[in-house]
Amino acid sequence: MLDIPASTLRAWEERYSMITPARSEGSQRLYSRSQVENLRFVKAQIESGASAADAHRLLAEEARAGGVPAVLEGPPGERRPLVLIAERDGYAADLAEYFLRTDGYQVAIALDATQAKFQFDERSPDVVVIDLLISGGAGFRLVGEFAQKGTSQILAVAAIDAAGEALRAGAAAFMRKPLDSLQLVSTVRDLLGTSAMVRPKRNQTAEL
Repeated sequence: MLDIPASTLRAWEERYSMITPARSEGSQRLYSRSQVENLRFVKAQIESGASAADAHRLLAEEARAGGVPAVLEGPPGERRPLVLIAERDGYAADLAEYFLRTDGYQVAIALDATQAKFQFDERSPDVVVIDLLISGGAGFRLVGEFAQKGTSQILAVAAIDAAGEALRAGAAAFMRKPLDSLQLVSTVRDLLGTSAMVRPKRNQTAEL
């Protein structure tokens, strides 16, 4: 998400113990909103010439002073890609929205299939993240309908192993829930930039 290699994140966790994410059952890193802000702060300090150690010391000083690193915005007037999140879990939708917005995307949320279809028709999103179990499993139908129109890249997500079904229905990629925030943003970025590489050939399945 922040173009920080996983090996670097791991080294910072072990060396400085300041930004330590929770772990999913699959041992994926799950960063909170404040931790993402902290990572952005550290990265900005390093890009300004500070060492990693100095950047973390500055972060500690900010934390003691009650400071919160600012979220960076894109240039005024720049057209940002729109991501539509069709998600039955409001908390999960809000969390995904936050991480995508911190990476510069516009985000719209739909909490049921009807809202998803309306938002899709009205806003023409660049990427649609669809929970396959939304509205009692209507996500499978939405994947097929949206993919058929060919205007958006479709990322299917689910708490069940449904990669094969999702890809056959027209999804460009599949992710198993709970979602890793860094992986989500990275996948959205890939779909927008190298979608031909993400979508497998017919009769092949793949899970990110």
